Order: sequence, then structure tokens, then C-alpha cells
Amino acid sequence: MYELRPEYDETLLKNGIRGKYAKQYAAGTNIVRLEPDVAAAFPNEEAVNEALRFVLKVMDDTKHLARHAD
Repeated sequence: MYELRPEYDETLLKNGIRGKYAKQYAAGTNIVRLEPDVAAAFPNEEAVNEALRFVLKVMDDTKHLARHAD
């Protein structure tokens, strides 16, 4: 068993409710879980964001091209 550090007030910790703010936290975040094979292709979150921005740009460019082709 672990000892609680002296700087923590044990009386404040005993009455806590696990997950009390979990729903509020989840509502304010935009977390996406990647499948392991997809996650393996990216070294970090910046790489994922860069790839997704590229996909969005390609999609936007494709829409513009389709409008001009009519």
C-alpha cells in the first residue's frame, strides 16, 4: 500500500466521488480514438492533424473543381 504524502489533506480525499465530472469533461473535449493500425502510421498528434488538414484541403479543392466542371 502506498503512503499519502504529508502535503495532501486526507480528509478532503476520502469524500470524493469517482467520475463526478466525467460527463462534463467529455462534453468539452474532442477526443478521437484511432485504431492501432492507423495510429502506427503517425508518430504524434501533430502528424495526425497535418494529415487530416491535407484531406480537408483535397476535399475542398475537389468540390471547387467539380463546380467549375459543370
